Amino acid sequence: MIVLRFDTATIARTRLAVSPMLEALVWLELTVQGRRHPVFGDPGPRARGALGHPDVALLADLQPPGGSGYTADLLTPQPRAVPPEDLLEAQLADLEAAAQDEVELQVLTYAEAHWGRPVPPRVRALVESGQLPRRAAAGFARFWQETLAEDWPTLRDALDGDLARRARTMATHGVGRLLGTLHPQLTWTGSALVVDKPYAEEREVHDRDVVVAASLFTWPQAMVQVDDPDQLVVYYPAASIGTGRGPSRLAEVFGATRAQLLADLDSARSTSELATRHDLAPATVSYHLRALHRARLVVRNRDGRHVLYQRSTQAEALL
Repeated sequence: MIVLRFDTATIARTRLAVSPMLEALVWLELTVQGRRHPVFGDPGPRARGALGHPDVALLADLQPPGGSGYTADLLTPQPRAVPPEDLLEAQLADLEAAAQDEVELQVLTYAEAHWGRPVPPRVRALVESGQLPRRAAAGFARFWQETLAEDWPTLRDALDGDLARRARTMATHGVGRLLGTLHPQLTWTGSALVVDKPYAEEREVHDRDVVVAASLFTWPQAMVQVDDPDQLVVYYPAASIGTGRGPSRLAEVFGATRAQLLADLDSARSTSELATRHDLAPATVSYHLRALHRARLVVRNRDGRHVLYQRSTQAEALL
């Protein structure tokens, strides 16, 4: 168990946010490990292709061997209290500005201790030269643009919806109720947050910011980052992910238009047919179908002069 004991000043400084960097990191981990997300599926060829860039490959080198274990918290800076459109840039700037002693501690000491082996020589050389934060930030920016940037507004809408519900809980019942209802792995005792993990750790958290961050890609797990007391974040999976069936639930994740199109693709249909059925411009339908195809949620086949789209097996599991 991880036990985080909060003083009253810390409770008063608890706030809600999302972390684009955390979403990118989890998507990267899935790509490196060759795994599918249980809800969002295969990261896809663009994510795998991004690993060929040297700065993205550096981030791959910073992932734990074997696909589970410790990842340096400095890669996911605590989200700042800034406008949503500035959040990713603020996190990238904070990573690039990471203190050298913290980089050495987390990458060379913590990672090697948890992994049971040295970090790759290239990683050590970049740490010792002080270049790792800058290169890692560049890798995140590249991976983000290749994989998540286009769909982030839709994903962000799903996260914002969950945060709004949590904010109502906090406003009506207080911070304790918020912390105690985030996830089955998280328990609020009245003075401490207890995290159900297979190792023991206790921290006294005095007069610090605590960010409670909704996440899509961490589903179904809750997570905490505690390496740096100034960067404490509690991540929980948004409640709408992986639960319920039907287009209304999919709309919370993919947006109403894509959810409606997906629900209508039980039979193979063309772009023009879908445009007519949903009173949309063909270009709009094509845009959404391309996104659904990249996400492996639709398959397409040519029938003479027409391209027909139909839900994939993966999409059937979501409906």
